[in-house]
Formats: sequence, structure tokens, C-alpha cells
Amino acid sequence: MASKQQKQELDERAKQGETVVPGGTGGKSLEAQEHLAEGRSKGGQTRREQLGTEGYQEMGRKGGFSTMEKSGGERAEEEGVEIDESKFVTKKPKQVVP
Repeated sequence: MASKQQKQELDERAKQGETVVPGGTGGKSLEAQEHLAEGRSKGGQTRREQLGTEGYQEMGRKGGFSTMEKSGGERAEEEGVEIDESKFVTKKPKQVVP
């Protein structure tokens, strides 16, 4: 656990635009970066559970082809790379019963 002084130093660096928490890109404070990093990791895991591993991997392949000018689907089609969108089927989330 970081000391109060260490946290203040990290917070100052974050306010100057430095990323001090892995995955916290864009946060303007230490706390904001921690929340961003936490949300990104949870969000990715939730999406993987919804799509299944294969669907999540296909979605990543498609996204990897995207540019500022073209979507991933357009560019993959131009380059002759087949993206199997049938794997993008969303699964219903598991319900937790208390």
C-alpha cells in the first residue's frame, strides 16, 4: 500500500498528464486513473463472458484492422481477411441468486 506522501506525488504526476496507473490513461488524478483502470478490466472481462472467447477474439481481430479512415470490417474486406461475425453472438449474462 502506498503511503500518503507517495499517493500525493502520484496524484501530482497524474494532474500533469502522466499515466501513473496501468490502464488509467486519460485520468486527471490518481483516483480517476484507478477508477478508469478498474472499469476497463471489468468491462473487458464482462464482454468476453457475453461473447465467449472465440467471439471476443474475432471482435479483436476486426478492431485491429480499423483506421481513422475505415472501419475494421471495411479494411479486412479490402485485404481479403475473413472475419466470422457469427461468433459475435451475445450470450445471456449469468444471474446471481442471493
